[in-house]
Amino acid sequence: MNFVEELKWRGMIQDMMPGTEEQLKKEMTTAYVGIDPTADSLHIGHLVSVMMLRHFQRAGHKPIALIGGATGMIGDPSMKSQERVLLDETTLRHNQNALKNQLAKFLDFESDAPNAAELVNNYDWMKEFSFLDFIRNVGKLITVNYMMSKDSVKKRLSGESSSGLSFTEFTYQLLQGYDFVHLNKEKNCKLQMGGSDQWGNITTGTEMIRKMAGGEAFALTCPLITKADGGKFGKTESGNVWLDRRYTTPYKFYQFWLNVTDTDAEKYIKIFTALTKEEIDALIAEQNEAPHLRPLQKRLAKEVTTMVHSAEDYESAVEASNILFGNSTADALRKLDEETLLSVFEGVPTFEVEKNVLNEGIKAVDLFTDKAAVFASKGEMRKLAQGGGISLNKEKLRSFDQEITNNELLNDKYLLVQKGKKNYFLLLFK
Repeated sequence: MNFVEELKWRGMIQDMMPGTEEQLKKEMTTAYVGIDPTADSLHIGHLVSVMMLRHFQRAGHKPIALIGGATGMIGDPSMKSQERVLLDETTLRHNQNALKNQLAKFLDFESDAPNAAELVNNYDWMKEFSFLDFIRNVGKLITVNYMMSKDSVKKRLSGESSSGLSFTEFTYQLLQGYDFVHLNKEKNCKLQMGGSDQWGNITTGTEMIRKMAGGEAFALTCPLITKADGGKFGKTESGNVWLDRRYTTPYKFYQFWLNVTDTDAEKYIKIFTALTKEEIDALIAEQNEAPHLRPLQKRLAKEVTTMVHSAEDYESAVEASNILFGNSTADALRKLDEETLLSVFEGVPTFEVEKNVLNEGIKAVDLFTDKAAVFASKGEMRKLAQGGGISLNKEKLRSFDQEITNNELLNDKYLLVQKGKKNYFLLLFK
């Protein structure tokens, strides 16, 4: 597999330094991508760079994931309007371990192959560096004029809403550049990859390598991913879409990909999956013939959810979607774990009820009017129940005075009431 050709048809190359492709054809090459450890989970914005590393390893080359423990203590000014909050070492170490566990789903760290992936933390080589040593050995290599010419610096200095640029942030590109120098020397790393906003920092590194050792170094960046409507990729009303299920449940993760536009689905399926060009072309043809069936979105959601979480999580997400939007059964509802149940029905009206009311059984009409105001009156409920318009846990209520006991509870604490086709209510028993 030709790495550059693979990235080209996937729309994943923005800038590439001359000689990069020739270097990759010549020999197995080591490349790295830097990841900011400001959280203990990656979000889908990180996935573009991670997929670059994954394709790189599949092409027979050696990927390095660099956790920016040192640079994370400073904060990259690129694409930022304000300075970041600095993290302590304990937090950074925790985040590093969590990120490695996530990256292991995409990269092979464990094999004996010469191109096995590696994880490094730049704090490990920067922590012993004294300020004097750094400005003497590294700072002298790059002029202030060169640093000022970078877009990341110019935008911060000229921005109307900017609070200025601290010296700490200004030195960021020197630190990132030195990472490349260190990896070039210690790991024979000749390529750095990242988002297009990193081009300035990456080329600072190639410049330093040439000045310090006269060595070869190359750069390759991918475009910043946007949505068709111009909105920021990976952001929802509730914030980032995370890879860790504690922050974004597999169901919500699946729903994010399932609900992208046709235009975005065609772009994203090339970037975020390992499907071949032939498979993707066939899916695009299917989409053009029957867009209402949304084969692109369905396959995209399946591939990414399975890759990030698991096949079981994907199946659960599909079942959960059918419960909300399809003709799912009570059995499927009972299979849902509490996390998925709450994720599916997030935002529906919820009533808290004392659990002891179920000990001896209670009539549905009393539970849904007196104990929880699902219905405004008993008369309203009686009329709707007689017409078959009420469901309890996805099964039609047999009668308005049907007895309800602890046996009906989902996850030993919930009841799902459905009024008509679209109105759901959740009862939580404590």
